[in-house]
Amino acid sequence: MKMEVQIISKECIKPSSPTPHHLRNHKLSLLDLYIPPFYIPLVVYYPVNQDTSLSPNDIDHIVSIRLQMLKQSLSETLSLFYPFSGKTKDFLSIECDDKGAYFVRARVESPLDDFLNHPDNVLTTKFLPDGGKWGSEPPFENYVAGIQVTTFACGGIAIGVCVSHMVADGTGFSSFIKSWAAATARKNIEKAMHPKFNASSLFPQNPAYTREVCTSTVFTSHIKFEKFVTRRFVFDASAIANLKAKATSSNVQNPSRVQAVTALLGKCIMLILKGRSGNSNKPFLLNHAVNLRRRVTPPFSDVYDIGNFVWMASVLCDNYEAELHGLVSQLREEISKLNGDLVNSLQGDGGLLKFLKAVKDETETCTSAADNIVFSSWCNFGFYDIDFGWGKPAWASIYGVDKLGYSGNLIMLMDTRVGNGIEAWVYLGEEDMATLLLDKQLLEYASIDPSPFK
Repeated sequence: MKMEVQIISKECIKPSSPTPHHLRNHKLSLLDLYIPPFYIPLVVYYPVNQDTSLSPNDIDHIVSIRLQMLKQSLSETLSLFYPFSGKTKDFLSIECDDKGAYFVRARVESPLDDFLNHPDNVLTTKFLPDGGKWGSEPPFENYVAGIQVTTFACGGIAIGVCVSHMVADGTGFSSFIKSWAAATARKNIEKAMHPKFNASSLFPQNPAYTREVCTSTVFTSHIKFEKFVTRRFVFDASAIANLKAKATSSNVQNPSRVQAVTALLGKCIMLILKGRSGNSNKPFLLNHAVNLRRRVTPPFSDVYDIGNFVWMASVLCDNYEAELHGLVSQLREEISKLNGDLVNSLQGDGGLLKFLKAVKDETETCTSAADNIVFSSWCNFGFYDIDFGWGKPAWASIYGVDKLGYSGNLIMLMDTRVGNGIEAWVYLGEEDMATLLLDKQLLEYASIDPSPFK
């Protein structure tokens, strides 16, 4: 669909109180260096929730008040999440100079429902700061965080947020947005308090090792230059129940919905990649990001411990015709290896040697594979509970691509708006995606690019 997004203004929102001098240089942790320096994006959409008899002037007044509330509460939240208002000094640290978060105000002269009824994956980028251009390199002036608030003619609002992955993983990113929403709505303020940025003391870096040395080749070894496209495959609750039943076996008594969907998509995509490459000798690598916070005793907090507490579980797959329960069993086995012993071994002065050994092993695994697929799950992050004071969002999206460039095979898993479904954002080469869209086994369970209202 055609929709023009008009940029109204750009500014910096500074924290409401200055960052103490002793916190001005935020060192990244060893696990922060494991992540490439791209940005985490999210857009949450809020339809108008008011009397339809209101005039355009009334709508403009309400929007103006909400914008002012968003700016004020963002300023307060940035005082707590102080690295988010800094700038990337180098690939080892953040200069917490209170520069502020990049804030864009935009407007669309059509109702939000026009977009939500017929969502365009690529159009979602226009609701992110600078059109979602913040990619593998830091944006202009090296902002850590960027926000765009887009208002629609009806009074609806889309809030797009980008935060550098160097500072936080998806869990920490969601904690920031929830804290901002709580501060805006002036409720549950205690949930917005006391985030901790002490990961570098738990997993200390060594300046002798640059990000380029530390970043695992799991993110770069199979990067290809071609036209990449995005499609959404949505699995409703009944489809998930059927998938979980197929994935159940004596080894896997109760597969999770994420594991079941990962196995199905992984199998379908691996068969496509195998058919295109014609390489029957090498296995394919299925990688899944794992939150380490709850895999150690005592656990780290999903709410307050901000940073990257993520590692990859890697499954080498050479039996492409395997049943779903076989893939789920392999995935569970690899995830079980990411336990408290691993997390403890990465901490302290001896963590670097363990880290480099793990990266070396991962590099060798990647090299032995014909291609790889990376999965990351944002399920159970609570994005549909983000309430800024005017109700919960109708949709939470990432962003779509349809362009020529360097990329890899990536699948992001999100919750659906209702029920226990999963919305899979799939990023593949154009030819591979065209084949996937015809996969009968996949289409038995998933619908393609539906409206979030369906």
